[in-house]
Amino acid sequence: MKSVNLLFLVSFLLISGAIFAQVHPGIKAGLNATKIDGKSMAKEFQYNYLVGGFIELKFGKRFGITPEVLFNQASTSLATNVDPNIFNTSQAKAKLNYLSIPILADIKLAGPLHLQAGPQYSILLNSNESIFKNGENAFKKGDFSLAAGLKIKASIFRLSARYLVGLDNINQINNQEKWKKQEMQLTVGLGF
Repeated sequence: MKSVNLLFLVSFLLISGAIFAQVHPGIKAGLNATKIDGKSMAKEFQYNYLVGGFIELKFGKRFGITPEVLFNQASTSLATNVDPNIFNTSQAKAKLNYLSIPILADIKLAGPLHLQAGPQYSILLNSNESIFKNGENAFKKGDFSLAAGLKIKASIFRLSARYLVGLDNINQINNQEKWKKQEMQLTVGLGF
């Protein structure tokens, strides 16, 4: 029985060591351009920031998975033609803080160039909003998106650009009007 436990322990340590050798953590920061599509929302992108960390898990020379944890900020403005009986037009902006968790497939294309794609779930941490006259929260607490983009990996440096399209309606007030988030992100990072 002791030899089975010892064999299990040694196997676990060897596998853990092999996996650990393929793991590269890192940090990143960058620009987040956000637009919320919907009849009551302005049509332009607004610029904010994002910061966070990632772990690159390599499964061979060309394929890996990169989970990330990001704090990102999004903002939006009301359209000019909204109903002033419902919307607070004197406070026509909303700033939203999200904890986003993308899990991206990472495919090495050529040289330092990588293609990344996968799902992202974002949790609304808090919002600075007063766009409704009755003071209700306008935005749902969660948002599911799909992300795709390119990453350049050179030594410890990472440069990435990605586009995200929201799949969920983030309008918490009613289902008559659908609000979907779009994001473009440009980040720089360091891998260790």
